[in-house]
Amino acid sequence: AGGEERALTSVAAGDRFHGEEPEHTPRLWHVTLSVSGARAPLTEVRRALEQLAHDHPFLLTSRYADDHAEIRYWEEARDLHDAAAVALRLWGEHRQTAGLPPWEIVGLEVIDRATYHQRIAAGYGPAPATPVGVHPF
Repeated sequence: AGGEERALTSVAAGDRFHGEEPEHTPRLWHVTLSVSGARAPLTEVRRALEQLAHDHPFLLTSRYADDHAEIRYWEEARDLHDAAAVALRLWGEHRQTAGLPPWEIVGLEVIDRATYHQRIAAGYGPAPATPVGVHPF
């Protein structure tokens, strides 16, 4: 309408609709974290990702090159906001202990288990995370 402004509304984090799972029940979320930065020796990148996987066995697979990497894993969290918050802290919190390169997070996808399996069944999205482990792109 001419000159009329519409009020935007949103759903607060954690809000549920009738019939959804209880608010405090953890769910599984598939996380894909993408990082990139200045070139680093491939052997150091691989060793750092292997250390991260050793320290945190929930990591399913990591793919890497000398200037970027992708980490895929399942996270158990109350909601998407919690799963994303954990994912966004992962790289920075473990840079020192795992010896990760000083790369920045450039991508994050967090989807629920049903959406992940729906995509795989329909032939969309990344192939299932196999083989498990750390691999070059």
